[in-house]
Amino acid sequence: MKLESKIVIDLIKPFSKVLDVGCGDGSIMLHLKKEKKIDARGIEIDHEKVKESLSKGLSVVEGDAEKDLINYPDQSFDYVILTQTLQAFYNPRKVLHELLRIGKNAIVSIPNFGYWKVRFSLLLKGRMPVTKTLPNTWHDTPNLHMCTIKDFFDLCHDDKIHIIKSIAVTQEKSSAITNLNLEIKNLYSEFGIFLISKKN
Repeated sequence: MKLESKIVIDLIKPFSKVLDVGCGDGSIMLHLKKEKKIDARGIEIDHEKVKESLSKGLSVVEGDAEKDLINYPDQSFDYVILTQTLQAFYNPRKVLHELLRIGKNAIVSIPNFGYWKVRFSLLLKGRMPVTKTLPNTWHDTPNLHMCTIKDFFDLCHDDKIHIIKSIAVTQEKSSAITNLNLEIKNLYSEFGIFLISKKN
């Protein structure tokens, strides 16, 4: 299992109700059900991945999160998960607020466009970067709104979203992100994982 998935699973309390948005083949949901007795649901746009999830006995519906999250009631889940997908939405800010409307907490991970290898590629090669976390070339990438870890912090501050926990991941190693080390983590982290909630 990838470190990112392990971190996400560790952030969730046992016996919680969880919605995995863009759940893929359902691997995170499956681990949550087995390890933490979670009531897990999923939504996925890819028909084949939905079939794969259903074959594992998971409760997954086919749908477009950008359009279909509106159908979920307020505060109907303890956690809503969105991994490596926020930047692919046409309106990521709206999606982020939908996650926090549906869930008491949300767990969001983003590839970090501020990572030094990305900056290096742009600076020296003058081309959009292709890295492990950004594997597509500019013309076939699903990513519409690239951001950095600092950008995500700024958005949460502007929209009064509470960052409960923030974790930097680089080369299968993780560490905490704080206001004191934000600059350095923004430079040396491949992606960030955030546990967030609405401010009271």
